[in-house]
Amino acid sequence: MSAPCSHCERPLVRVAVPSEIREFAPESAAVAGYCPRCLRTYPLEDDDESETEATLDAKSAEVPSAIPTGEGGVALVLAVGLLDSLATNRPAIQSLVEYAERAGADVFLTFDRLAADETIDPHVDLARRRRQLESILE
Repeated sequence: MSAPCSHCERPLVRVAVPSEIREFAPESAAVAGYCPRCLRTYPLEDDDESETEATLDAKSAEVPSAIPTGEGGVALVLAVGLLDSLATNRPAIQSLVEYAERAGADVFLTFDRLAADETIDPHVDLARRRRQLESILE
C-alpha cells in the first residue's frame, strides 16, 4: 500500500505515468500517487510492483468515479495536481490536457464532475480553475 497523503492522511492511489508525460509528474517520477480526497499528487518509488498490485491499490482507495481510467485519467490527475499555480504551470497543464484529450478523456466534463463530487475536497477551487483553464486554452 502507498504512503498516505501528507494533508489528508488518506492512502494514495498509485498510477504508472506514461513516458510521454513523465516530465510533468512530480519529480518526473515513473510512478505517482494522488490523494482521492484532495487530489494532490506525489512522486512514488517505482518498487517494481506488478500491475495487478498497483490496480488493487487503486481499487482499495476511494477513487473518485469522475476520473477516467487509463492514460487520459493519469494526465488529468497530474494536471489537477498542478492547478495550484496555473500561471507558473501553464505549459505543463496545456500539454497534459492535450494528452488527456488525445487519450479520449473529456477534460472539462471531468472537471465539472470532480467539482460536484461531495466526497472530495480538492486543494484548489476546480470550478474557478476550469473557467481559467478554458480561457487560456482558447
